[in-house]
Amino acid sequence: MTNIPNIKSFADLDAALDAREEPSTLIAWGVDLRGADLSAQGLEGATFRRCDLRGANLSGADLSGANLPGADLRGADLSGADLSGTNLWGADLRGTDLPGANLRGADLRCADLRGVDLSTTDLQGVDLSTTDLQGAYLGAP
Repeated sequence: MTNIPNIKSFADLDAALDAREEPSTLIAWGVDLRGADLSAQGLEGATFRRCDLRGANLSGADLSGANLPGADLRGADLSGADLSGTNLWGADLRGTDLPGANLRGADLRCADLRGVDLSTTDLQGVDLSTTDLQGAYLGAP
């Protein structure tokens, strides 16, 4: 049986990543990860439910199939990140950097993407019907 690390802080997450824990076993609920540098990390299938990731560097990270419902990602750098199939239901993504990010098949229902530039983001198969896109830039018509 796999030991599931109990993530309560960035230090716990850092230790789990250093121990090369299977990313899908990483579970964090409501943890303050503001400003964390998780660039180019393999976090596929990890859970960051209602975590505070404001200003975090997730550029180039593999978050495919991850669960981030209700996460606060305001001002985070998600450039080049793989968010395919990721659950971002109700997440706050205002002010995020998403150039080149792959959001193919992600769940963005009820997410807040106000003012975000999505012009170079792969949104294939994404349901944006309940997403707040006020002021978002989707590219030239």
